[in-house]
Amino acid sequence: MGMMMAVSFTRYGRLYYLDPGPYSPKVGDKVLVPTDAGAEVAECIWAPQYVSEDVDLPVCAGIADEEHLARDEANRRRRAESRSIAKRLIRKHELPMKVIGVDYLDQDNVYKIYFTAPHRVDFRALVRDLARAMKARVELRQVGPRDEARLQGGIGPCGRDLCCATFLKDFEPVSVRMAKEQDLPVNPLRIAGACGRLMCCLKYEHPLYVEAHQRMPRLGARVQTESGPGQVVGRNVPSDTVAVRLDGGGRCACPSASVCSPRKQHDQRYGDTLG
Repeated sequence: MGMMMAVSFTRYGRLYYLDPGPYSPKVGDKVLVPTDAGAEVAECIWAPQYVSEDVDLPVCAGIADEEHLARDEANRRRRAESRSIAKRLIRKHELPMKVIGVDYLDQDNVYKIYFTAPHRVDFRALVRDLARAMKARVELRQVGPRDEARLQGGIGPCGRDLCCATFLKDFEPVSVRMAKEQDLPVNPLRIAGACGRLMCCLKYEHPLYVEAHQRMPRLGARVQTESGPGQVVGRNVPSDTVAVRLDGGGRCACPSASVCSPRKQHDQRYGDTLG
């Protein structure tokens, strides 16, 4: 068995998983996370806990001390100042750009500014002015709508923090067919996320719906319920229930296992072992 902890560089931001190594931080403690640019300060969100399998994770570089916290705070101020400078110079150059996020690597004295734009932008003159104003090397990177939502964060239609801003690492292709197979209305306003694209959850929840639909009675199937015979007119995968229109009038919602033919045949032959 191994141990694992979760940290975040920003409050309510994406979770990153670490091997705590010899350290035992508590929730809220500041720890050091190894990155390509050196150790960075992050907040412990999940305290170390045992996991069933050994997972190859980066090892926590230690508990952040006053020096690390002061450096992290200084970098936060630099990022905020560079964001203001970038916005001012973008207005000066009259470019159709929107600043989304800023990264600062103090060891290399490099600013990475992420922006969105309706089309490709010639920002060579802007980069020169930014480098002169910030006295550092500046890299501009254009991102798409999904990356914009990931960097800015927000609340999804479900009322929870955006998946892309919390735990999703990669953006996989999402199709309208997945929405149809999940019995969702093919309405762009209903199945679009904060980024305006199809919701990412349609992709990673899709296998659950495929497996459930293979197990549950199909739409239109005749079933026998405790309230009498009827026809399946709806399926609710999250609650594992089916909606049945009864022959005698009315509707009822039943657990899918109670009207599933293989389950009923098993109970008739061997008895209801769960009763």
